[in-house]
Amino acid sequence: MKSHFSVFKYLKMIRGLNLLIVALTQYFTAIFLLREGLNWVLLSDEKFFLLVLSTVIITSAGYLINDYYDVKIDYVNRPNRVIVGKTLKRRRIIIAHTVLNFIGIGIGFYISPIIGIINFVAAFLLWLYSNQLKRLPFIGNFTIAILTGVTLFLVGQYFQEREYLILCYAIFAGFITLIREIIKDMEDLKGDERFGCKTLPIVLGIAKTKKIIYGIILVFCIVVFLLMSTVNIVFPITLSVVMIFLIFELLKADKIKDYGRLSTFCKVIMLIGVISMVWI
Repeated sequence: MKSHFSVFKYLKMIRGLNLLIVALTQYFTAIFLLREGLNWVLLSDEKFFLLVLSTVIITSAGYLINDYYDVKIDYVNRPNRVIVGKTLKRRRIIIAHTVLNFIGIGIGFYISPIIGIINFVAAFLLWLYSNQLKRLPFIGNFTIAILTGVTLFLVGQYFQEREYLILCYAIFAGFITLIREIIKDMEDLKGDERFGCKTLPIVLGIAKTKKIIYGIILVFCIVVFLLMSTVNIVFPITLSVVMIFLIFELLKADKIKDYGRLSTFCKVIMLIGVISMVWI
């Protein structure tokens, strides 16, 4: 099929829904966590809008380069969702990735040198992840988890207020992302193995990888309880119940569709966590 430009296909590649969640997470953090009561005045803060925009732009560039490097693997794992080289030229993907990163980093430096540097490091790590790190056991998963937490950290860095509470949510987001990324590796095992990746499920096997996830969940619940119990005891208790349900579902999972469902469930947990900011 001849490659041609399509705005819809670009939007599909950059995961529009995921980007919306990223933007809402940063705005929810600013509106509901920074001060007592609602802080709707932040909706008119132009520089904060630019901060959110730069985060979304760099994240979208990360999705583009990830699909660029993963095209062969995706033909095995998700053949119906392949766009790179099939309906969009690879050269256009690289150009779009480069332009988006320049814009996102430039906006960051316009806001402040610190945010510009953070955006630059994030863009570089997203490229490095797609090029190398995601094919290594755990390192790639951990990198994406850290970068997810950084999206909230940026809000605290910008406003310099209530950093502790924002850090709690950044840790929550990082742990959930780490769990989800490992589950996604279990879902993508077939294609990853064919093209020489060394993810945890390939190196250790599914059974041992599940045990690692159980351990991460245990540490996750303990850390969140220690950090959040003095702020809001309902949050860590509710999270613990939800994570126990996740463990039981993971115990039963043995098919690709099971892991896909659990990956989606982790995304729902993340969204519920963001919404919980309203009551903190």
